[in-house]
Amino acid sequence: MNIQGFLANVAVYALPVIFAITLHEAAHGYVAKHFGDRTAYLLGRVTLNPVKHIDLVGTILLPLATLLLAGVMFGYAKPVPVNELNLRSPKRDMLWVAAAGPGANLLMAVGWALLAKALLFMPESGVATFWVAVANAGILINVIIGIFNLLPVPPLDGGRIVTSLLPERAANAYARIEPFGLVAVFVLMFTPVFGWLLLPIVMGAVAGIHQLFGLTSA
Repeated sequence: MNIQGFLANVAVYALPVIFAITLHEAAHGYVAKHFGDRTAYLLGRVTLNPVKHIDLVGTILLPLATLLLAGVMFGYAKPVPVNELNLRSPKRDMLWVAAAGPGANLLMAVGWALLAKALLFMPESGVATFWVAVANAGILINVIIGIFNLLPVPPLDGGRIVTSLLPERAANAYARIEPFGLVAVFVLMFTPVFGWLLLPIVMGAVAGIHQLFGLTSA
């Protein structure tokens, strides 16, 4: 990729990535506050201000590296702290706290699809073409981040959802794999297995959103 093409892709993906990871984390904090845990709120993490959620590696270096190597940005923000003991019903409420992040990504994917649909009615121009590319990137990024986080591996959101659904003894045993879960996910990310497992799901979901909103293929 030449430098001009790389910078053009950064311009297209930057806003969707920032919104995707910022609202994902803010949603965790907001739902945790709703169920009684004000930890994230008191630390100023229940906010749409991206500065509060930036992680040097996950929010800056990793997205640039994945864009350079794979042509698609992927990243993460600083995890929002949640004290389960403050939740009114820790095991039950943690399910909703965990699901809030991917749920926010789903809503954002729909929001970007609505923007893309609205842009279809605008006269063709360089500005409209740019924002269509941004909207398509927003759909793709939110689908990737949402599905990735739903993998049933602690400490990802999907792992916490599974833990909330299991009986107490099984949940405790499952939660103990958390120190090894993220390492396993990162190892898989750099093997073909990861693409074989997630790529069909991601592309199927993106195609479904495009079909639902009558958009042209991404």
